[in-house]
Order: sequence, then structure tokens, then C-alpha cells
Amino acid sequence: MLLTEYAADHGVTPADTPTPEQVYDTFTGWCSGRGIELYPAQDEAVLELVSGSHVILATPTGSGKSLVAVAAHFDALMRGRRSYYTAPIKALVSEKFFDLCAVFGPRNVGMVTGDTAVNPDAPIVCCTAEILANLVLRTGRHADVDTVIMDEFHFYADPQRGWAWQVPLLEAQQSRFLLMSATLGDVTRFADGLTALNGKPTAVIANAERPVPLSFEYALTPVHETVEELLSTHRAPVYIVHFSQADAVERAQALISLNPADRAARDAIAEAIAGFRFAAGFGRTLSRLLRHGVGVHHAGMLPKYRRLVEQLAQAGLLTVICGTDTLGVGINVPIRTVLITALSKYDGTRTRLLTAREFHQIAGRAGRAGYDTAGTVLVQAPEHVIENEKALQKARDKFGDDAKKLRQVTKKKPPTGFVSWGEPTFRRLVEAPPEPLVSSFTVSHAMALNLLERDEDQVAAMRRLIEGSHESRPRQLVLLRRALGILRELLAGDVVERVPDPVPGGRVLALQVDLQPDFALNQPLSGFALAALSVLDPDEPAYALDAVSVIEATLEPPRQVIAAQANRARTEAVAAMKADGVDYEARMARLESIAHPQPLAELLEDAFETYRRGAPWLADFALSPKSVVRDMYERAMGFTEFVAFYGLARSEGVLLRYLADAFRALRQTIPTDARREDLGDLVAWLGELVRQVDSSLLDEWEQLLDPEHVADAVREHERTGVEPVPPVAPVTANTRAFRVMVRNALFRRVELFAAEREEDLGALDGEAGWDADRWGAVMDAYFAEHEDLGTGPQARGPQLLIIDDAPGRWTVRQIFDDPAGHRDWGIGAVVDLAASDEAGAAVVTVTDVGRLG
Repeated sequence: MLLTEYAADHGVTPADTPTPEQVYDTFTGWCSGRGIELYPAQDEAVLELVSGSHVILATPTGSGKSLVAVAAHFDALMRGRRSYYTAPIKALVSEKFFDLCAVFGPRNVGMVTGDTAVNPDAPIVCCTAEILANLVLRTGRHADVDTVIMDEFHFYADPQRGWAWQVPLLEAQQSRFLLMSATLGDVTRFADGLTALNGKPTAVIANAERPVPLSFEYALTPVHETVEELLSTHRAPVYIVHFSQADAVERAQALISLNPADRAARDAIAEAIAGFRFAAGFGRTLSRLLRHGVGVHHAGMLPKYRRLVEQLAQAGLLTVICGTDTLGVGINVPIRTVLITALSKYDGTRTRLLTAREFHQIAGRAGRAGYDTAGTVLVQAPEHVIENEKALQKARDKFGDDAKKLRQVTKKKPPTGFVSWGEPTFRRLVEAPPEPLVSSFTVSHAMALNLLERDEDQVAAMRRLIEGSHESRPRQLVLLRRALGILRELLAGDVVERVPDPVPGGRVLALQVDLQPDFALNQPLSGFALAALSVLDPDEPAYALDAVSVIEATLEPPRQVIAAQANRARTEAVAAMKADGVDYEARMARLESIAHPQPLAELLEDAFETYRRGAPWLADFALSPKSVVRDMYERAMGFTEFVAFYGLARSEGVLLRYLADAFRALRQTIPTDARREDLGDLVAWLGELVRQVDSSLLDEWEQLLDPEHVADAVREHERTGVEPVPPVAPVTANTRAFRVMVRNALFRRVELFAAEREEDLGALDGEAGWDADRWGAVMDAYFAEHEDLGTGPQARGPQLLIIDDAPGRWTVRQIFDDPAGHRDWGIGAVVDLAASDEAGAAVVTVTDVGRLG
């Protein structure tokens, strides 16, 4: 029964103005009815919340912090007030949305992440920390925010995003806070600050006993042997933590030889994944791993793969999971043992030791309440230490305790760049409390613009915000000077003007530009994109692709994809220069200027500089010309081909998220009057491509806008414990997008033909009888008659593709754009619609190539 229904049945509703005692009794009664007995720390926290206090809940992982958050939402709801749940990442926001819908009903819960807004006016809102911070910046004490639950509050110290956790603590004077994390460290400053904010008392609940105790061990055996020992002593499931995605996948493949899953588990896994669509590349690797009871989980995977691993783990079918330390931000699966492979990590700048907070965040995932009675955390000794220990033991077995002989044992040195750590480091981290959280407050143009919307003295509000921040006084002075500089920029750019006769305490500045209602850090350059589109000529053949380039330049670059494109470009350039006889030094000099493709870069950067003069708040943001969507389209590749071409198997999740972001930006930013037909085709193709690879990135959000779908999704979430994945619509159902896929499949062959790459064509069509030799023979005949083959926008136009779309089977002909304009050569093929639906992409079989007729 929903908590709201239970409360109504017991005469407790907002209309009845229930007392704190009634709210507490109703909540605990509902818990008892579900077989839940509150831990002492939970009970104390709930009592403090219904009494109106702020609460800092610094209790271990698995101690039931989520249930306390439910109590906070319930208390606010019963008082007719609004509550917000914030989390650092969209995946956790989404997970909590489904959880709360199952408790309070879909009509009482909303979600806002920057990508989408579902029921945003609900009394309970799940959102990212930045969404709430921007709301508070705009409205301050007038914000309709009664209760704020900030999960994973240790993100307060994040150098890039910590400001968003701090702003509400400084400005939401009307709010009551529940701050939650297992790794907060000393919270005295936060407790004092919350009480000073609005006079409400603050209860700190920490040092609670962990419901599932942990034991810590240091392993001097190789990982293989350590895992074998864990399996034999029934301490699985085991999560093996690595600090690179490549290491996680490599380890998983190595562990197959242990046969960690028994026959019954392997049969159950095979049945569970029987209908799942694994793509080529990493998908096939993952399928093989899962069938042996070994999972992989890291941020570079497709969302559907991560969800599948979570589902199988929750069902108890996976014995070993290899992943990265992203585990620390909330994969919700039963894990009995965490095996950490190193105590150092590369943080993007340097290799360093783990902090106590990072160590405990990872270790805390071992031993889950309701699944285990105890958990184990093991840390592997460095590989060179393990090898040296084995060599020393071998010498002891041979020479006994002969000190002279033992000293002669050759010891392996640590690898270059190794940051020294060992068992003393391990023992220190086990005993060390999490470090105190360090403020990372900052000031930006976007923050200033949000503050300018307030109906009060905005300059005084900015000063109060900075001087009230948790930064040192010298740092506050730096921020005050930066804020003053931003204000001068805005005044000089006529973005704001001074109010002539301000009311005492009222506005002193007025905005002269209209900000879009959803202006936030997630889409800061969409206004520029809209303006830049107006400089393009819609009659140009390349208009559609140029419009894509405008939008792509405003998106966050997918680092791994950009690096792979640059590497590919350099590799191809070196091969071409070698073929042309360019000497080594000249090749190296030229390579310095070769980067990833950046169409329209000069035009866009010049336009951006001009645009930014009238929008100086964009000084905090940089344009990023790039070509990912355009590159894929121009190469006429599908997702799997693009991943293989650039070697992105370990980063396909990064690629897909970028493509989904690009699709949403194209659909939401380009106005109707700027959408030429071929641009509409391209956008439809991109959306269907994303949907067929992983429908959850688009369909789930779109379907959640329908209340019926929300209710269905919530029921599915309750049944499985993970977010539901909507069924994938047949690829042929979207006729417009499927035609583009067919066109791309044919044009891919035209491009390879033009480049005389018969081997690649043979790899595509060898099974249909068109091997490299047969393609080569046709090439010889064509180029004996024509010196070139066009591959530009005109060559790929719809006028050169003839489709006979008979039911079940299309017959297609791609006409060549020869230089003489005869257009008397081409490729004939058939498209199997049923096979295409099964594959999620156009299944094209070449039937003939040559002179038409």
C-alpha cells in the first residue's frame, strides 16, 4: 500500500494538520506493516525530522538512509509543503524517482534533470543538485522549498560541482535540510551553519553501528588465486574494483577460466538473456562473459548493458563483477565482497593515493543489509610485491632461514611511475575517518544572471552569498573581485542596467535580455546555436550537415571519441606522407597540426566572439567545434561500424550518450522554419539510431511524460528493483528514419567503391557472393570508363536512390554520380524488413553492381 493511502486510511492527511506525533506514528506504522523495523539511528533521525530539526545523517552504507529520506518527504507532504531530493548524477535521480513513485504514487512525485521535466509541479521533486541550486539562486527565500534532502553530500567537496551543494545551505533560509552520506568526516561546521541559517536545531546522527559488519584483509596472492579463495569460502558475489575500464574488462576475461558459475546458474543466465540484443564488438564480449557468471560494470558501457548486469546481479546469478570505482556512487546490487586491486588512481591530472573518503566509499558497498550477515573488503598487494613475496617464499622452501641466501633473492622493482603504497597504507585507510569536506565555492556569469532575477538588491545578495560561503577570507575577497568584474561586463554589454530609483531593499539592477525559462548550466550555448543557424544558407547542398555542425559545437565533447578521431587522422596522415616520400622530421612537424575533424570551426569561432559581446555571461563557456554525428553520417556508418572504425568498444556508452544529447539538441533547438527536409531526415535517422542501440536513453524519458507509462514503469521497477527498459519499436516502423538507414548502407558502398577499397567491400558483401575479387573486377570496368566517382552531397541525394518499398522486402538501386553525368552505373540490392527489425538496422544484400540495364 502507498504511504499516502495508508496515512489517509488512518485519518492523517494534510487537510487534518497532523501533529508531529501523528506523522511519526503513521510512518512507523506503515513501516511495521511492510515488515520493517527501524534501526536506532533511523528512528532518531525520523523523530528529529518530524520535530522540525535539520538532520545530518552520517551513517554507514546499508544503514537505511533512504528510508529516512522517505520520512522527510512524508513529513513535508503531510504539512502541505514541497520537498526536494537531490543527487549528483542523473541515474541516481531517476532511480530515486521510481522508488518514491512506488511509495507516494506517480502523481505526487516529479523529476527534473536538465534533460527532461516529468511532473515538475509535484509536491516531491527529484533533481540534480544544480537544478535546485539555480532555483534557489533565482528565488532565494521565496523559493517553494520546504525540505531539502541532499544525498551523497560528500560531493560538496567536488572541485567542479561543489558550489551546487553549498548554495542551498547559504540561501534557502526557509528550508529544513537532511544531509546524507556515509563518508562526511567532521560535520561541526555544517551543523553550526544550518542552525545559524534559520534558527532550527540541527541533529547530527553519526557513528551508528553498521547493520552488516565488515572485515578487512590484505591479500598477498595474485588476483586469480584470491578470487578462487573467495569462491571456495562462499564469499561471493565479489565486486573487483579497478581504476581503468580496460583493466576491468581484461580481468573479467581472465576470470572465465575459473568457471565461477555452476551449471544451474549458467542455464538461468542463458534463459534470462535469451531475448536480449547484444551488438557486435563489446556486446558479444559481454554476452560471453555473462554466460560464465562474470559481469562488467563501468561508465563507458551502454546503459542497457549496465542495467542487464545489475538485473542479473540482483537475481543472484553473477558470481563476479569487474568494474571501476563508479561503484561508489550507487550500483544497487547485493555484493558480499569488495576486492580492491590498487590503492592509487589516476585522477585526470596525476596518479595519487586514494583518500580515506574514496576508500570507505568503495569499501562500504560490501555486505548488503537483507542479503548478508557480514561483508569482506580485500585489498590486493601491488603485483611486484606479490611476485617478490613468492620468490622469497620459494627461497625459504629451498634454503630455510639462511639470511645470506635470502638476501640474494632478486627483487622485482615497481613499475615506472608507481606511487608507493603497501600494507601500512591499507591499515591507515581502514582506520582513518573520512577527511573533512573542503569548500569549492565559485562565482560564474550564470550564477550572477540567476541572482539578477531576484526581487531584491541583487548586489547585496551576491555579497551576502560570497561572504557567507565556506571559503577563507582571502578566497572570498578573490570571489568578490570576480563578481564585481562580471557585473561590470554585464553593464558594459547592456545586458543589465541600473534601476533609476530603486526601492530600499529592492532591485538595483534590471535584466535587458530575456533568458529562456530553463536557462541553466546544462545548455548554456543553445541561444548562440539558434543565432548561428541564421547565417547558414538553406539552399546550399551541405546545409543539413552544417546545421548539425552548429549544434555539435555547443555540446560537451566526448573526450574518448575526439581522441580516437585525432589518432585515426594522424595514422592516416602518416601513411599518406610515407607514401609521398615525406621524411621523418617533416612528418612529425606536420602531425602537430592534425586534430579531430572540426567543420566550420573558423566561421563558428568568429561568430561566437561577436555573439559573446552581447552575452558576456558566456565568458565561462567555450565553443567546441567537432564532428561526431556529421562524421558518422558522412561516412554512412551505423553505430556498430563507427565504434569498430575508431576502436571505441570500451567507450561506446560515452558515444551513445553524446549522440542522444545531440539528437535532443537538434530536435529542441532548431526551429521549424529552419528544418529543411534533408535535415529532418537526418534528425529522424539519428533518433532511430540511438533508439535501436539503447532505447532507454530516449523512449524512457519521452514515455514518462505520459502518466499511464509512469504507472506502468513504477510497477515494473517494484517487480525487478531496477529501472524499466521500454520495449524497442521495430526499426522499420519509423519509415523516414529507416529510408535514411537504407540510403546510408548503400552509400557506404559507394564511398568504398570510390576509394577503390575492394577488400572492405568484400568484407561487407562476401556472404552474398560479392567478394573482393568480384568488386575489384567491377571497379576496373567502371574506372576504365570514368576517371572519378562523386561522393558529395549531390551524390548521396535521394534522387539517386530508387526504392521499391514492397511489403516485407524492398528492392533498391543506388545510382553512381559519374563525372560525365551519364548516371548509367549503380548498385542493386534488396532489404529484408523482418531481418532489419531483428537487427535494429537496415539488412541490405547486394544483388548486382555495374552498368544499369
